[in-house]
Amino acid sequence: MRDTINDALKEAIKNQDKTRMATLRLISAAIKDRDIEGRTKGRDSVSDDDILGILAKMIRQREESASIYEENGRLEMAAQEREEIEIIRGFLPQQLSDEDVEAACRKAVEAVGAEGLRDMGKCMGALKKRYAGQMDFGKASSVVKEILK
Repeated sequence: MRDTINDALKEAIKNQDKTRMATLRLISAAIKDRDIEGRTKGRDSVSDDDILGILAKMIRQREESASIYEENGRLEMAAQEREEIEIIRGFLPQQLSDEDVEAACRKAVEAVGAEGLRDMGKCMGALKKRYAGQMDFGKASSVVKEILK
């Protein structure tokens, strides 16, 4: 995954695509920061699952920023954030539909043997392990909570 991002960055530099270039540099910097953080704790470089988590976090940050910009009438800044979101999403696997998210949540609840809200952490851990980068875990959390009630 790291190689895919680096290749895309090289391509953006060749094409002088400034927005794509800047976004890909931010992604690379975030990955390198996580690598450095891991080395101080004695771990190797980040895995593809970690990179998917980084990308998902970057998307959430940009969605929050875009909504704040829209609330304050800064539509050009919101559009820029949304453009960056689309670039980042290009590196994530296909997102699950709402129906698939609900089915995956039900399956995780059954697999873990969850009986109440206190087992929610186990369910979310199973979902994150199996569906990293494929679903919005904020939505999944509310679905799991509804199932466990």
